[in-house]
Amino acid sequence: MTRRRTKVPGYRALLGALRFDAAGFTPAVIQDVGSKRVLTLCYLTRQALRKSLETGTVYVFRRSQGRLMQKGETSGHIQVIRRVEVDCEGKSLVLHVRQHVAGCHTGRFSCYFRRLTPRGALKAVGRRVFDPKRVYRRA
Repeated sequence: MTRRRTKVPGYRALLGALRFDAAGFTPAVIQDVGSKRVLTLCYLTRQALRKSLETGTVYVFRRSQGRLMQKGETSGHIQVIRRVEVDCEGKSLVLHVRQHVAGCHTGRFSCYFRRLTPRGALKAVGRRVFDPKRVYRRA
């Protein structure tokens, strides 16, 4: 039997350093390596982590859909892993990625596009990078 080579090495070391919660998840902050913007927070299972490291692109477990999926599989806006970091207690990851187009299904580059104003209101900042109605019409 041939073993698959991972595009991002170190799966066993990473598993040894990580602590998954009782439901089998660990949170992962996804950050764009170029802009340094945080794109989103997602949850990985061991299977999602393995698939991410094997392919070099981010896979997540969509709790709302109960399935493993590639981040950007519908839109084509994938995230290519450049670096992986684990926090000091092994409770979470940061995946530094090269984001293709945008990371948010609303059409924004980042899911964190709403800013709290001094008056206590949430204000959308930045512009949409794509039109979600056109991109997700295919799905």
